[in-house]
Amino acid sequence: MEHISVTDPIGLAMERVRQVLFSPFDLGKWFAIGFCAWLSLLGERGFGGNFNSSSSNHSGDARQEFEHARTFVAENLYWIVPLAIVLVVVGLALWVLFMWLSSRGKFMFLHCVALNRSEVVDPWNRHAGAAQSLFWFRIVLGLIGMVISLPLFVLAIVVTISMLLHDNWNFAGIMALIGLGVGMVVLGLCFLLIRKLMTDFVVPIMFVRGNSCLDAWKELYQLVAANFGGFVLYFLFQIVIGIAIGVMVLIAVLVTCCIAGCLLAIPYIGTVLFLPVIVFKRAYSLYYLAQYGPNYNVFPPATAAA
Repeated sequence: MEHISVTDPIGLAMERVRQVLFSPFDLGKWFAIGFCAWLSLLGERGFGGNFNSSSSNHSGDARQEFEHARTFVAENLYWIVPLAIVLVVVGLALWVLFMWLSSRGKFMFLHCVALNRSEVVDPWNRHAGAAQSLFWFRIVLGLIGMVISLPLFVLAIVVTISMLLHDNWNFAGIMALIGLGVGMVVLGLCFLLIRKLMTDFVVPIMFVRGNSCLDAWKELYQLVAANFGGFVLYFLFQIVIGIAIGVMVLIAVLVTCCIAGCLLAIPYIGTVLFLPVIVFKRAYSLYYLAQYGPNYNVFPPATAAA
């Protein structure tokens, strides 16, 4: 195996951004590729919020409010329970829908970046089988994550409410909350790593091979096992790239007096405006993977990595 670099793909990815988006500049092409990119990220963007609490609230007031809330729920179970069931069902249905659409979108966006095309219908149909396999894998993975994390979350709530009601913030309870918090963070990082591996490498392998998601995972496992150090360096360098992108976005937001931030927060429009960065990140992982041999190159021969 030749030398694997995490810096060489940077120049190749930047050149790919120029070819796809600026050579020549075509607004219609931007919107088409932006739609595929938006679809691929559907349901993966978090929603931020700022929830402030006044420091003047005492534990007695919080305990009294909890008792009022419990009384209210007990007296209105006849409509709260059906409403909760409906909300859960609707939430799960939207989650499944977003998973299905974004699984299609991941192959559509890769198709546009790899082949320098602004197509929507063709990749939607061409990669339907692979996208369906990816969809079922993500559904099972998501359900496993819920089964593991939900008990930890419920236990943390129970411990917190118990100490709140008894006004007893004891050492054992606080340590239990810290342990549960650390466990949920570690679990989240593990699933984040799986998602990163899936997006960056499993999807391209499926794109090239046309095989199932599990087969692609098996192939990736063998590749990572044989080149573990290279992939560790890849993920460390991804942190550096992420910090650099974050700084650039922050500068853009500050320079434009938060106008850029507001525009980036608009669904689809924000993706189109952020498209050069999204294309760069997609191309970077593809060029890195291509270094492991021609069997992992998704680009046409003229754009293959040296």
